Amino acid sequence: MDMDMDMDMDMDRIKAVVLTYDKYRTLTDHMIVKYREVWPDHPFQFRVPYQELSETLVGVEYIKTPPDIKETVLTLLRDLHDEELIYWCIDDKYPVELNLPKIEQTYKWLSLQEQSSVSGVLFCRVRRMLKDKYLTGNSITDDADNVYLERSGYEQIWIHQFVRVKVIRQLFESFPDVIPYASIMDKHKQQVKKPLSHRTYVTQENWAVFGESTSEGIVTLNCYKSILENGLKLPEWHNETTDEEIIIGKFSKPKPFYKRLFNYFSGDR
Repeated sequence: MDMDMDMDMDMDRIKAVVLTYDKYRTLTDHMIVKYREVWPDHPFQFRVPYQELSETLVGVEYIKTPPDIKETVLTLLRDLHDEELIYWCIDDKYPVELNLPKIEQTYKWLSLQEQSSVSGVLFCRVRRMLKDKYLTGNSITDDADNVYLERSGYEQIWIHQFVRVKVIRQLFESFPDVIPYASIMDKHKQQVKKPLSHRTYVTQENWAVFGESTSEGIVTLNCYKSILENGLKLPEWHNETTDEEIIIGKFSKPKPFYKRLFNYFSGDR
């Protein structure tokens, strides 16, 4: 088998490391089902932690881990090399719409050996990633002329993204052993300085729309609807649904022709 064929096979599959726990298994299943719907030929081999509850979906790798958050993540990464490219995805997000041609270009580009210096790419540019203070001012361009802006820290690390194992391992090794609740990790990550060698980027344009699964521990309205639409059962602990819909990101739509024509003659070009 020649080297080009080996490279193609390597790009076919990538471990998708999921941060979750048994109680949220329905949300995990929903997230995976949504990837199968939105990206039917996705390259992900989902790696899901469990404590007591084992397999619920076919084709998913389930790994038994300790119950605490830090050890859960470090256990999922234990057999992976620092430089291995993974897809980092927590179950509190699920895909709604993806610009697959662009995302697949990025994945193939990151899979090339010469791009090993790139430690990660987030393709959902939203919220703080739109502010210069969270960027270094440096940028790079791939072979397809896609532009990536360098991130200065760990902001938006909870949104699904391609990243090398060392970035997630370094972050969680820096966390305290006891993390009483997930949201406190936002405070902790702001106190961790990202190594300069961990060069992470965000796409200049937004290529993804994600839904949030919960808000303060309650299933969001958008996730509630999506779970039922996909024929899944609601979590056993579900007894109320917030009326809040949380959708992250949007695609910019081109202006209608008449507006572009007006802007041209009015000098707004």
